[in-house]
Amino acid sequence: MPRRLALLSLLVALAALVPAAVAGAHRDRSHDSDKSPEVVASGLDNPRGLDIGAWGTIYVTEAGRGGDGPCLTGPEGDSVCAGATGAVTAASHGKQWRIVDGLPSIAAPGGNGALGPSDISIPRSGDAYLTVGLGADPAARAALGDLGPGFGQLYKLSRHGRLRTVADIAGFEATENPDLGEHDSNPHSVLSAWGRQVVVDAGGNSLLSVGWSGKVSTLAVFPQASADAPQAVPTSVVVGPDGALYVGQLTGFPFIKGTANVFRIVPGKAPEVYAGGFTNITGIEFDRRGNLYVLEFAANGIMSGDPAGALIKVRRDGSRETVASEGLVSPTGIAISRSGDIYVSNHGAEAGAGEVLRFSR
Repeated sequence: MPRRLALLSLLVALAALVPAAVAGAHRDRSHDSDKSPEVVASGLDNPRGLDIGAWGTIYVTEAGRGGDGPCLTGPEGDSVCAGATGAVTAASHGKQWRIVDGLPSIAAPGGNGALGPSDISIPRSGDAYLTVGLGADPAARAALGDLGPGFGQLYKLSRHGRLRTVADIAGFEATENPDLGEHDSNPHSVLSAWGRQVVVDAGGNSLLSVGWSGKVSTLAVFPQASADAPQAVPTSVVVGPDGALYVGQLTGFPFIKGTANVFRIVPGKAPEVYAGGFTNITGIEFDRRGNLYVLEFAANGIMSGDPAGALIKVRRDGSRETVASEGLVSPTGIAISRSGDIYVSNHGAEAGAGEVLRFSR
């Protein structure tokens, strides 16, 4: 399957999980206990990556709900349509508010499974960096009207709310094509590290470096997960306790269970598998003790029809423990505070039903 169709198929698959996801959420909530996570933000449109800013404020990207068009034809012959419905929401002390809205978004009818704002990183400077995805050949942007150029980009958001383009990630895929496959770009995770911005292009199967001048270069290209799943689809990047970069992968169609890896990246060397045997990873994070947390979007595989996710702790000795699964429905992003509280974007493939959960240390 061409990479473009694989990513659009993923979008359709996400939307197809929603009815079961809603039912599962209602069932799980009825069994809440004192250890149940706290909902710190709700009513979100396809929430994705998140980060923790000053004073513990949570910032989460919303991929939006698409809009009235222009539209593209999906792999099943239906339409995915664009709209200015992407956003970034902040949450603190029981309140939530949107700090940016009107960002590009594309989704199937109903708004579920959208592609749009994908992740946010907040360095010590206080300014934020965020990615807006695409999930298609960069040339497809020409068919999306005025919103088209806004897809596939890395942006900088100043502490005063001013948004500006830093780098055209999809444009880099169009000209450089690091993995030498069919042209496809979907800027996903972003991390402020090593004096630069590090961006995961899930469509391009690549890890990219963006300097302060906006120049883009390739840090790593990821291998296919297996002979039956020719797309690696990296989704998330963090700095490990050893200073190296670590990248989690979703894997591509048909999203085979147990084939997702967490890679360790050292510049100048090929990616090495740090931990494997996971399923459809959408987020990774280290705690202050060096334990790795891996977030699975669908613990039984996207094609299973089961939207139940899982949060898995990998200790430094390699031992593993599932620390959360009940109530996790298509989770998409994770952040850990300095005190050890874990924040997870939940219902990440739904418009209007997304939320951010806090698991207390």
